[in-house]
Amino acid sequence: MATGSECYHCKQWVEKGAPHDCWTTTEAALTTDLSEDLREAWERLRETAVEFGEQRIYASHHSIMFSRKACYFFVRPKRNFLEVCVFLPRTLKAPQVRRIVGASKAKVAHLIQVRHRDEVEAPVTDWLHEAYEFAAPAKAVAAKKKKAARKTAKKR
Repeated sequence: MATGSECYHCKQWVEKGAPHDCWTTTEAALTTDLSEDLREAWERLRETAVEFGEQRIYASHHSIMFSRKACYFFVRPKRNFLEVCVFLPRTLKAPQVRRIVGASKAKVAHLIQVRHRDEVEAPVTDWLHEAYEFAAPAKAVAAKKKKAARKTAKKR
């Protein structure tokens, strides 16, 4: 009788009860082979996102995810560019956006290729910030709406 199973991701045999995590990776592992230009662009993207405020940054498979309650953008390092996927509540029409994909009823995924640090500036940073604000936890959004409603009521 078999006392384990084959991992459907990596096809490795895993004994029953043995720890197995073939998906674990790190930011360092994903960015170690980047060229100097791409590394500088990555550092600028990360610094920009960190300045927005509290969030979780973690590596998952081939991407580095930036999330609040849900992921608001991720970076997939490639050989010649950084593929940045930004989730916004609207569709952008800009030359920086290479592809647009409907992610859900409320979100649209925008794929952007970044090749140099100088490309990580407005409007890209503005879109990242908009995505950060859109991904705010429900309590924070409700509190902002309530505060805005009180201000409106006071003005009347």
